[in-house]
Amino acid sequence: MFYACRMVVFEPLRSGWWTLVLLAFWTAGMPAQTTPTYSGYLDEVDCGYVTGWAWNPAQPSVTLFVDLYENSRLLETLVADAFRQDLLQNGVGKGYHGFSYPIPPALQDGQRHIITAKFAGTNIELQRSGHDVTCPAYAGLEAARFLEQATFGPTEALLEQVRRVGPEAFLEEQFSLPVSGYPPMPYYPPNPTDNCRYLSSDPNGPISLCYRDNYSLFPLQLRFFQNALTAPDQVRQRVAFALHQIWVVSGVKINQAYAMAEFQQLIYKNALGNFRQLLQDITLNPAMGRYLDMVNNDKPDTQRGISANENYAREVLQLFSVGLFLLNPNGTWRLDAQGNPVPTYTQGTIENLARVFTGWTYPTMAGAKPTIHNPVNYLGAMELFPGNHDTGAKNMLDGLVLPAGQTGEKDLADALDSIFRHANVGPFICKQLIQHLVTSNPSPSYVARIAGVFDDNGKKVRGDLKAVVKAILLDPEARGESRVESSFGHLREPILFMTHLLRALNGISDGVYLKDQAAGMGQNLFYSPTVFNYYPADFLLPGGALLGPEFGIQEAPGYFARVNFINSLIFSNGIAPNPTVANATGTRINLSPLIPLVGDPMKLIERLNQLLLHGAMPWSMQNVLFTAISAVPLSDPLTRVRTAVYLTATSSQYQVER
Repeated sequence: MFYACRMVVFEPLRSGWWTLVLLAFWTAGMPAQTTPTYSGYLDEVDCGYVTGWAWNPAQPSVTLFVDLYENSRLLETLVADAFRQDLLQNGVGKGYHGFSYPIPPALQDGQRHIITAKFAGTNIELQRSGHDVTCPAYAGLEAARFLEQATFGPTEALLEQVRRVGPEAFLEEQFSLPVSGYPPMPYYPPNPTDNCRYLSSDPNGPISLCYRDNYSLFPLQLRFFQNALTAPDQVRQRVAFALHQIWVVSGVKINQAYAMAEFQQLIYKNALGNFRQLLQDITLNPAMGRYLDMVNNDKPDTQRGISANENYAREVLQLFSVGLFLLNPNGTWRLDAQGNPVPTYTQGTIENLARVFTGWTYPTMAGAKPTIHNPVNYLGAMELFPGNHDTGAKNMLDGLVLPAGQTGEKDLADALDSIFRHANVGPFICKQLIQHLVTSNPSPSYVARIAGVFDDNGKKVRGDLKAVVKAILLDPEARGESRVESSFGHLREPILFMTHLLRALNGISDGVYLKDQAAGMGQNLFYSPTVFNYYPADFLLPGGALLGPEFGIQEAPGYFARVNFINSLIFSNGIAPNPTVANATGTRINLSPLIPLVGDPMKLIERLNQLLLHGAMPWSMQNVLFTAISAVPLSDPLTRVRTAVYLTATSSQYQVER
């Protein structure tokens, strides 16, 4: 007697684990077994998914398994138990015999691959087995993952563009687009006039609306979300969004719309330029000057008890350029002989740098004469009043001494040059950009590679932000298959969480609802509570040493605000427009493209996997979604779709972008 045993271990689309043991034995004199009456098709193979079906008409209640091969290499053993309406209509059991499989990134390489399918454990091929498929390097789900990092979220048009030209060419096309941003806004008096004072008793009256539109950042918040959802220069906008969280000016203090518009437009303009120019322009921006007290910073006068204001000098070093401690090129601290980090600068450095920043005042109003302290005006760059500048010698970073007698413009240029040339700037700024765009915990080697590009873009140019952004997004640590290790990725901060969801689901918004929801989630756009951004850059996840900055605002109220936002967005017919806002559209999504998929829950799940998780949805999550979708009657297709989208968007897998 001869015994043969085959064990197949699998995770079914029903809860629980099962082990199927097939035992066959033969002995002399026993009748020969008949060939099983298998039936099945390999329906379609494209650069997204492999789909097909398999069943045994003689035993229709038995679930079959399918071995999927690329050439002669086994890719996966699939469970053929997904429901398909077409199978039911054509008499293939009760329709629960379908299967699908996402084309893995390894096959998206521009090479020809032959995909075959066999009934598991046999040499019997499914009908139409042997499909040829050639997928361009970015034809698959990696394009979506790339766009999650580079933009405010993938759209079908951008996905097609990346598939067609690849990520590098896509970036070059993005770099060439004109700058979108905020429309020019006229000067407005620094204090509300008598006909523009806030009246809480009539929030929609003309006086209150005057206050809202000129003495709050409401119009900028709306334009930001409109740009994030629809403007073409997505990479520039995404980088500017990151930079505005490094170079912080907050509406807590600067609440005039035209002032913040000037500052944010400056960041848009320089987001893909040179860091030295960004450093110059932000230093002389009046909104920054007011926020961190450089504007009207008087030169020291011991007799009058006046000393230079140190606020901007301190923050430009600590937060905007070099950081507190000396860094290795890979972003790690340099340590002294006792193992302690080495300070980058001293209090004396701050005091000397503060003297560099004396004598600067607001831009002179049209038709007025310059004064030592010009009236408040945020249009244009700050101006020097020479007589109010400290002309004494000053000690800078790395032992540089600014000689006495220099002009204020020369002192400023030399001081900013010394900051720009400091070895810390590359790793300090580049690590933060990586954290905002790709992952909260980049490896030291990742930081070192990008800092090297900051130091030299390949053409002997230092500080080329365009080259830095390109290197960040194309680095091997950012590209390739989805990462699963717990240290990789970052929590979607509220604004990115919302824009990604709306762009994926064909949404539109005038920004009114989104700006309120962002605030409820802990990220009140342009109203950072401090100069340290909406959340602390050094926030550690509980119980470990991993950084998770965005988790710094992910407290219970913020989490439930996310869930409520998703619920309102999905289970309503949209958020009505605000009648007091010109050209208001309200906020809504469009789920109609998903309705045709409701007959096959796995097809719907696959599509949401592509749209929201770039193909990284684990099988365990797909099982849960399958059960939940199947529990909704097929006669209610919209609720099926809403249920699937709600569960996907509220999942932890969607909240953390990898």
